Amino acid sequence: MELSKQTDFYGRKAHIIGIARSGVAAAEVLTSLGAVITMHDQKEESELGEALSMVRELGVETRVGKEVYKGIETADFVVTSPGVPRTCPGLIAAQEAGIPILSEIELGYRISPAPIIAVTGTNGKTTVTALVGEILKCDGKHVFVAGNIVAGETRLPLVRAAFRASPCDVIVAEISSFQLEWISTFRPRVAALLNISADHMDRHTDLAEYIGAKARIFEHQDPADFAVLNADAPLVMALAPSIQSQVWRFSRLHEVELGTFARGSEIWVSNQDGTHFVCDTAGMKLRGTHNLENVLAASAAALAFGVSRPSVQEAIDAFAPPEHRMEPVAEINGVEFLNNSMCTNVTAAVRSLEAVGRPAIVIAGGKDKGSDYTALGEAFLTYAKHVVLIGVDARLIEAAGKKVGFDKFSYAGSMEEAVEKAWALAQPGDSIMLSPGCASFDMFRDFEHRGQVFKSAVRALVDRIGV
Repeated sequence: MELSKQTDFYGRKAHIIGIARSGVAAAEVLTSLGAVITMHDQKEESELGEALSMVRELGVETRVGKEVYKGIETADFVVTSPGVPRTCPGLIAAQEAGIPILSEIELGYRISPAPIIAVTGTNGKTTVTALVGEILKCDGKHVFVAGNIVAGETRLPLVRAAFRASPCDVIVAEISSFQLEWISTFRPRVAALLNISADHMDRHTDLAEYIGAKARIFEHQDPADFAVLNADAPLVMALAPSIQSQVWRFSRLHEVELGTFARGSEIWVSNQDGTHFVCDTAGMKLRGTHNLENVLAASAAALAFGVSRPSVQEAIDAFAPPEHRMEPVAEINGVEFLNNSMCTNVTAAVRSLEAVGRPAIVIAGGKDKGSDYTALGEAFLTYAKHVVLIGVDARLIEAAGKKVGFDKFSYAGSMEEAVEKAWALAQPGDSIMLSPGCASFDMFRDFEHRGQVFKSAVRALVDRIGV
């Protein structure tokens, strides 16, 4: 079956791989559009829990466990969840049968009447996506913040936002490399690529494949659209010659001809009308030079879309760090506790250490994603007083630290023990920061669960000490 952006899904046989957040959302939307749904998941019924119950209540046929992909070759099209690798037997069978495969964001784009601003990159996606949403709201627009974003109560799959939106609305979406693997028409009005560093090397073959997946966000844009690129990131700027849309740059280090740049704490924009002051970041609640870059990126994306400059200042003044991202939890006797559980790669961990501004006792470790921890060891040497390690692959981090001369490590078997050990080492003026630099799936359901357990342990410490 040929699929276009205007596809009528009524009566079409849609097979969805993955019974989780995005898969359930796709099933709900496609059911509302009259499609006939079959869902597949390799997990057993007992592992799928509420999600399985939800889709069965919709009348969806489900195939789980053994022979999970039986019959997939009869589909008119397949929708795959981002957590499903390209090596999945169901996807291979669909490809061999010539069946169109759509990611959930591709499906969302095809049904969306609203323009989409899409944000990708290795780090900073959630902060930039949320901030762009706030700038647009301050400019009087009705906004859906959606996509891969998971921050507090914000967890809206793009396909669900697209189904709810009207032509007068705007969708701002966080987009991952996994979601971009199966697009064929996805075309955001504004697409931003924040940065690129090695991540998810347990999923992508190499860095080149990862970069190629990220670059697909621009693939279907044309000269009426906008691409926002980090002018300070060579891997990002190397993509500029192949982009067909209007390129806006953002830079913390130098002025740009078209885009946003920093002058001290001030943000300025250069466009066809000249160079203009946008806002002052001196009073913003976000910490660190990486967050100045995030603000520059969000400003560029919003201004390219057409918002007024005063809306940027209004949004930045009010914007607070999203949950699990340099999130202040408590201060006990002059020691601050920061929850940075979303820090799941080396680059994010290094930038977080640079941003703390205090002697740091770091809780790090978890499940490795094929990372090189050398840069993190070097950052420990400069910024950390001590590192409390947790998780199955913690010794990889210890080895990297010792290789560069940092040896102040200890181990903890639980998050609660890690918080207690960190507190015992802390002095007034220090910061205790959960900044794992690894995935969470060895000890926790996800990074949110990890952050919540950290915050619970800190609250228990506060209650015990009585501050």
